[in-house]
Amino acid sequence: MKTRHATWAITLAFAVLISTSTPEAQTVEKVWRVGFVAPMSQAAGLSLLESFRQGLRDRGYVEGRSVSIEDRWADGDLARLPGLVADLVGLRVDVIVAVSVYGARAARSGAGAIPVVFTLVPDPVMAGLVSSLARPSGGLTGIAAGLGAETSPKWVDLVRETLPAVTRVAILSNPSNPVSAASLAAMSAAGHAQGLSLRVFDARDADQLAQALVAISSERPGALIVAPDILFRTQQSRILEFAAAQRLPTVFYAREFAEAGGFLSYGPSGPAMFRQAATFVDRILKGVQPGDLPIEQPEKFELVVNRKTANAIGIKIPPPLLQRADQIIE
Repeated sequence: MKTRHATWAITLAFAVLISTSTPEAQTVEKVWRVGFVAPMSQAAGLSLLESFRQGLRDRGYVEGRSVSIEDRWADGDLARLPGLVADLVGLRVDVIVAVSVYGARAARSGAGAIPVVFTLVPDPVMAGLVSSLARPSGGLTGIAAGLGAETSPKWVDLVRETLPAVTRVAILSNPSNPVSAASLAAMSAAGHAQGLSLRVFDARDADQLAQALVAISSERPGALIVAPDILFRTQQSRILEFAAAQRLPTVFYAREFAEAGGFLSYGPSGPAMFRQAATFVDRILKGVQPGDLPIEQPEKFELVVNRKTANAIGIKIPPPLLQRADQIIE
């Protein structure tokens, strides 16, 4: 009897071994490799990357099990972007998420057949990245940041609403940005309509930014508007320190500036855009071609007011604006 039970146990164990050795039993879930390339430092962009990660988690991806993220950061040196893209191509990633117009251009040139999802790009058509918002081409798609001529007059409106006595406003702009001219024209028209004198200070790189800040200090404007550009995001600390030292109320285009001590900001929600980018990546990994995914606009715009900074420089924020604010930093 014992021998018969032992034989039965051995037979059962062998059957289990055979069944678990079949190809079907050994099937392992594919781990998708997602490249992420950004022109700023990791410290400056980590919250945005985390929002992208959250977007993937919301769609059922588990990092380390079904997806891995290879992130690369240029630390403000745009010349490094092509090399970072080449690094991701060498890793044979399945899709690349490219941050900013500069990251998207580097990815378009170097990614080959790898699909590219871009974000933080103000106007992808004007930037020459795609030929159409409805039918993007060249293996690229993504989110248009909505920071062009439609949004820029709102920064002028915010200056007028919060600082009714101000007549002279400085604008910090990067003329190399493809949407700069249209944005400045829209702000100029808004300023003229509101009786404001606007003066533009150009900065194409960190050295020119330092010169521009000195010139703005000499001009002594009543307010400063920082136009959208990745240069200013990479130089965020320098700009915020300047604004604080000059007690200069400054309007920004991204909430990260206001959260770090800036006066106020109005623009698309960065975290929401990066969660939105995860939706594009998910659909591409499931087989949808980038050209079949129309460029989307930001899902959410937000007004962030730093009342602590306003108090420090002696500005009382109008109650109606506080009521409209999506976030008030005390």
